[in-house]
Amino acid sequence: MSFFISPAFAEGAAGAPMESGMFNILFLVGFGLIFYFFMWRPQAKRAKEHKELLNGISKGDEVITAGGVLGKVVNLNDDYVVLEVCEGTELTFQKSHVSAALPKGTLKSI
Repeated sequence: MSFFISPAFAEGAAGAPMESGMFNILFLVGFGLIFYFFMWRPQAKRAKEHKELLNGISKGDEVITAGGVLGKVVNLNDDYVVLEVCEGTELTFQKSHVSAALPKGTLKSI
């Protein structure tokens, strides 16, 4: 049966094996740094800024919610904020849904 299959012979001794252990460690460290600087750090910074915004909200501030509702803060507690969206209309939102504080007088100019 050997006349159907040609024999394969090794060409020669290979060079020194590559040190893959150090390369793998550097690759993982580099990947970790990329993950930290492009994903985790900016997200943590935004979360910190949002937490400061929520702690800084007080009665009389004008805010916008994540859904785009503009209103003036009438009442707030630890978890909820009550916004006056127009004369006599008040809506209750979770405090975490406030996305930004607006400059004073924004509601009157709209």
